Amino acid sequence: MATDRTSQLSASPPLFKSRFLDFFSRVHPIVPLVFFGPIVVGGVWLAIDHGLSALGAAGMFAVGIAVWTLSEYWLHRLLFHWQPKIPGGDRIHFIMHGVHHDHPNDPMRLVMPPAVSIPMSAVFAGAFYLIFGDPLAFPVFSGFIAGYLVYDYTHYHVHHHRPRTAFGRRLREHHMRHHFQDHRFGYGVSSPLWDAIFRTMPRSRKAERSDSEPGSTTNER
Repeated sequence: MATDRTSQLSASPPLFKSRFLDFFSRVHPIVPLVFFGPIVVGGVWLAIDHGLSALGAAGMFAVGIAVWTLSEYWLHRLLFHWQPKIPGGDRIHFIMHGVHHDHPNDPMRLVMPPAVSIPMSAVFAGAFYLIFGDPLAFPVFSGFIAGYLVYDYTHYHVHHHRPRTAFGRRLREHHMRHHFQDHRFGYGVSSPLWDAIFRTMPRSRKAERSDSEPGSTTNER
């Protein structure tokens, strides 16, 4: 089984003529954990070392996770699905996110490439420092990055495996409906919370069955 998965990862095909561009669009799924895992731990350690209590660090860590869940939703909705109305706009969108929608099962394109995640995380780190200051910004950023890692590996899991838990299967259906039903809905990957709040939940199987019954009226969204 491990050998099969390794061969699937190595079989990821090049999709761009530019070797440079193709190289930076592909990433092994272990890379985010190797790079960002120490940051999660280091941020909490720095906060406590700078005088914040363990309880305070835990609370601000939770704040960071909450900020990530909202950021995950809006980054996916506004940035990843943004199609600039300029010459070459379609290509920009394809490089940024369209490649994943065209090749949703490519195992080397299921976690965010460092070329995107590192600059983006640096922007958020700076914003947290300006907003929260030292030492609160450290655990907030740690929680934010922990939320990002959960997102990345949830995304990898629902594409690359068949979840065995009820919650995992729900997340997988939620995300597959974003891919194969209507990409204007289902922007949450690690959680459907903000889709529920902002009314972008994909239609459920129950709703589809109801619409297909004789005498029913389809409600277009």
